[in-house]
Amino acid sequence: MTDRLKKEGIYSYVEAGEGTPIIVLHGLMGGLSNFDSVLNFFSTKGYKIIIPELPIYSMSLLKTNVKSFAKYLYDFIEFKGFKDVILLGNSLGGHIGLYHTKLFPEKVKALIITGSSGLYESAMGGGYTKRSDYEVIKKKAQEVFYDPEVATKEIVDEVYTTVNDRNKLIKTLAIAKSAIRHNMAKDLPNMHLPTCIIWGKNDTVTPPEVAEEFNSLLPNSDLYWIDKCGHAAMMEHPETFNTIMDAWLKEKGL
Repeated sequence: MTDRLKKEGIYSYVEAGEGTPIIVLHGLMGGLSNFDSVLNFFSTKGYKIIIPELPIYSMSLLKTNVKSFAKYLYDFIEFKGFKDVILLGNSLGGHIGLYHTKLFPEKVKALIITGSSGLYESAMGGGYTKRSDYEVIKKKAQEVFYDPEVATKEIVDEVYTTVNDRNKLIKTLAIAKSAIRHNMAKDLPNMHLPTCIIWGKNDTVTPPEVAEEFNSLLPNSDLYWIDKCGHAAMMEHPETFNTIMDAWLKEKGL
């Protein structure tokens, strides 16, 4: 997907399709390519899919936090001149989408979250004491998925490189602390926009009870489960994920 990357000003992003903008927010160690199937499917269904590269490792350490990323997203939406966007976020991306919606509710007309942080962060940024051991990192990468085969060598190599880069590791830990600090439990009952929650039944990073808590706290949410699925449903079961999301968007008239 990097060959499709557009660079405008300070922003790098992938864009495809025409219509209602859906801005896709990747996770802490998630690449833009994690959303290949979403991009390919929805860009032909009357939506403009935009996947910005979030400045997770390029912000100053003081600004490496959920709130700064939410403001970066606001600036990007302003830069693109979008109104009434739909936000889709996985893991940290879901948290950024939620926090952005808290700060700038007038900009967002719907949310879709999958394996989102924001309520439960104990699995973020931890467990890298043996980061120089490739097999340990490989096992951690595989644990993200129900089917360990989804963690290709390319994915494992990327995680290994990231956690062995001292600057990136420091920022990863800063983000993990920020995610705990920016817990959304008190904010969610005030967020009345339509929210679609798509969750892997076998997610060990943000377990199923996290999805249930999101669903109980958000006043206008719908929860959908995908069986035999871990933390990144759009990667592990792309067709099921797209079918659920497509049906929900149609049902809500979005």
